[in-house]
Parts: sequence; C-alpha cells; structure tokens
Amino acid sequence: MRGGVRLASASPFRFVRELSFIAAHNNTRKAIPEESGWPNGSTDGARDKLPPRPRIRLCSSQSGEERVAKEAMSGAKLKKVLAALEGNWQAEMEGYHTYQALAERDTDPVRAQVLRHLAGAEWEHAALWHGRIAELGGPEPVYSGKPGGEADSLANRAGGIRMALRRLEIEESRDIARYGEQLKALGDEDSTAILEHVIEDEKDHYRELGSLIRGHYTSPAGAPKIDAKAVLQELLAKRNQGRKQPGSWIGDAIYGVNDGLGAIFGIVSGVSGATAGDSKYVLLAGLSGMIASALSMGSGAYLAAKSEREIYHAEVIREREAIQMNGPEARELLALYYQVKGLPEEDAQHMVNHIASDPEQLLRALASERLGTSEEALANPLVSAGSGALSTAIGAAIPIIPFFFLSGIQAVVAAAIISLAAHFAVGAAKSLITVRSWWSSGIEMTVVGALEGAVTYGIGILLGKGGM
Repeated sequence: MRGGVRLASASPFRFVRELSFIAAHNNTRKAIPEESGWPNGSTDGARDKLPPRPRIRLCSSQSGEERVAKEAMSGAKLKKVLAALEGNWQAEMEGYHTYQALAERDTDPVRAQVLRHLAGAEWEHAALWHGRIAELGGPEPVYSGKPGGEADSLANRAGGIRMALRRLEIEESRDIARYGEQLKALGDEDSTAILEHVIEDEKDHYRELGSLIRGHYTSPAGAPKIDAKAVLQELLAKRNQGRKQPGSWIGDAIYGVNDGLGAIFGIVSGVSGATAGDSKYVLLAGLSGMIASALSMGSGAYLAAKSEREIYHAEVIREREAIQMNGPEARELLALYYQVKGLPEEDAQHMVNHIASDPEQLLRALASERLGTSEEALANPLVSAGSGALSTAIGAAIPIIPFFFLSGIQAVVAAAIISLAAHFAVGAAKSLITVRSWWSSGIEMTVVGALEGAVTYGIGILLGKGGM
C-alpha cells in the first residue's frame, strides 16, 4: 500500500511506525543521513526532482523498550538480523541511484518521470531499513555502491534504456523472492512488518516496469499521477540538449567481432582440412577473407546508417506536410500517443497545445513519437562504418594468428583452441546486450563454433581428397 501505511509489531514491546507523506523535502532528508550514500556529498539536485517521500515517526518511548528488545536477541541472532537489514539497505540505495540515473538520461519524459517515482519508492524502503537498523543499535550504514548504481554498468549502457528496464524487471522479481525468504528466516517481527510492506511495493514495481517495457504504462493504485507540466518541461529540455544514447556502438562492435570470427574460422577450418594445415594456403585464404569481411561489414554499416538517416528525413518532410495540411488532426494524434503512455486525456491535450505553439517543436515531437527515435539518436554513418570494419577485422584475425608461427596439425589444433576460447568470450560479451547469463551465452557460442569448425574441416578433407 502506498501513501499512508501503518506497521505494528506483535512483540510485547509494541511500537507503531506511521508513514505519512510530507510536502517539504527538508524534512524528508532526515530519513537518510547525508553521509549514507548520496553521491559526491551533494544531494539537492537529485532530491529536488523526487516526489515527497514518507518519513518514519516513532510513536513510543523507544529508549527503554528498544534496549530491552535488543537485549532479548542473542548476540548471534542480532548480528544475523543486522547483516540482513544492512544488505537490504544497500540494495534499496543502489536501486534508488540506478532509477535516478536512468531517469536523468532517458529521453522519454513520461518514462523518466515514472523512473523518478520508482527511485522515490526505493528511497522510502531504504529509510525503513535505516530506521530499523538504528532501533537495533546497529552501526550507521554507508552506501558502498556506485553514484549511478547499476545504470552505469557496461551491460546497461550497451543495451540501452529498454534493456536496462528489462534487467531491472528481473532484479525486482529477484528482490521479491529474496525478501520472501527473509520472511521465513529473519525471525524479527518488526523487520518482518517492514518486509511485508516492501514486498507489496516491489510487486508494484515489477508490474510498472513491465508496462513501461511494453509501451502501455499503467500506474498501480495509490501511485502518484504523472505530472503533465513536468513531463512537458522535461520533454522540451531534453530535446534542446539533443543527447545521444551512450554506449550504443558496443552492441554493433560485439556483433562485428562475432561475424568476423565465425566466418574466418569456417574458412580456416575448411582450408586446413583440404591442405593438412599448410600455413601458406591457410594464411592466403584467411587474410583474404578477413579483408573482404571487414570491408563488407564496414560498407554495409555505413550504407545502413546513411539509409536510416535518409528515411528519417523523408518521414520528417512528410510529417511537416501533414501538419500544414491538417494541423488539428496532427495535434490529436500526438495527444493519443501521450495518452497511451499514461497521461490523462486532459493533460495530454494541454501538453500538446503548449507544444503546438511552436510548429518546429510540434514537428519534432510528432516525428519522434511516430518513428520511435530522434535525429540525435541516429547512428553516425562514419562511426558505424569504422566500428563495424574494425571489430570484424579483429574477430577475423583470431583464427589466423597461429598460422603465422606454426604449420600442420599443430597450427590447426592451436587455431581451434584459440578460436573456441574467443567464441566463448564473444558469447559472454553478448550478455551485455541481452538478459541471458554470460556463461550460458558463452557456452552456446562455443558449441556453435565447434560444430561450424568440425563441419567445414570435414568438408575440406573431402574436397582435398577429391583433388580439388
């Protein structure tokens, strides 16, 4: 339940925690101390963008009761409970920083506002765990994670915002399971009351993230409504900034290495089978294939990125003509897009009317919604060509390297070992842009590479015996 929550302990030393929303952020700041994980010692900028969060008000004479409650726990049990609570606090603080960082870089203002709402909920949970740790006399927790949480991880930067949300959805489901285990194992009734409240919130988070990923956001009962004015301000500000998606080239580079490695490993295996590993012929075929693959990948990436820009510009021209011919219909269409994202009809209409006061803003907004991207987010053709060609050449060079130093069966075995190890590494790296585990992706890639090498080597032997 969000908003007002009443948690009561069934222990003999009963106290009541009342959670009530407060409008002033200065009071909220007391829930978590300044030194408890706010990045760079400054929190004003991040906190001002959060909705008002609840504070904890202890309504009993804690000094005596809590001291007795603490003494009632054995030393081992108290240590176990405090360790679990500190771990929960760290996890919630990391969640807060992750959601907040993703909201800052998200170009979709509706989604960014929802992410800030989720960040505020994680902050509330951290405050609950912080309060319980203090009640049990535990040490002041200090945030040990990154200022941006997991938002700055290579996996989340490489996969983009949608993949980051998918990872967060999975993490929320894991948190629900982990808290569920604590319900059975913790053995502290007051902490259990907090767990029950947090689990319900995490279930809401899981559903909210799912609806964000699928493009039809539905806020749970009790969640704050999307602020149309704030969405509009953020929409205009982020459009003016024109940010590009960081790390977007990493996925292309991984697939480039994968393409070069797979293609040339097949060539090297086949020629090795036909020539019994004669390094002269293997190097000739391998280097020729590497150059051809790199140029092919680079030119293909360049043309694809250039075509994408041309299509975008052509669509923008068509949108401009449509707005000029029927402006009311264009505004209605944009309002419908915002309603699908979760804005109420009245707020969506108000927002569109404000945007439409500037025809160019209306054009960019409508084009962005219809095409699902903006010009700033499109790939640079030269960067795509360079990263595609270079990554393919790197992957293609790996199976060839042993033949510079060895010949015959020794070179074939060395090339197979190096290439299969590289297949595993590339497969593991692909987990950066998927939600699969690195080891399963690596093993799958290794098995595929081994089959490819075995088949092409066998074909090469047959062709070699046939005198071709």
